[in-house]
Amino acid sequence: MTQGAPERIVLGWREWVALPGLGLPWVRAKVDSGARSCALHVDAHWRFTEGGAPWVGFRVAPGTGVPIESIAPVLEEREVTDSGGHRSRRVFLRTTMRLAGMEREIDINLSDRRGMRFPMLLGRTAMAGAFMVDPSRSFLHGRPSGGVVHSLKKPR
Repeated sequence: MTQGAPERIVLGWREWVALPGLGLPWVRAKVDSGARSCALHVDAHWRFTEGGAPWVGFRVAPGTGVPIESIAPVLEEREVTDSGGHRSRRVFLRTTMRLAGMEREIDINLSDRRGMRFPMLLGRTAMAGAFMVDPSRSFLHGRPSGGVVHSLKKPR
């Protein structure tokens, strides 16, 4: 590390991540420095307008098996290319991520990851400047503490 540069937190190739603003106390994430953006599996999502601005509602069933519905303002929509080279237009939102005792704002897209082992993909833009990955290790930081933030609550 360069003198004066902040020490980066080491993550394993998979970690537990909390998304408290979305009502998710923890979700299993694959840490992927090869992926640019973060993706969250949702079972369903729908668009609506509130106060003249675009919003998205969605349903996700985290590891607890109990479906959680949440809403968030739409940050943007853009084309994303998946690891198989397929392009699709996805909704992005901004939310707080809690990982390894740190909270930071991340952009995350809503996706159908039904066939994947991990409901969340943690991409390099969310890790930039704070984390580095040791691919030989996993679940270094345990499950985040804290309860579920009530669903269908507007983010702060």
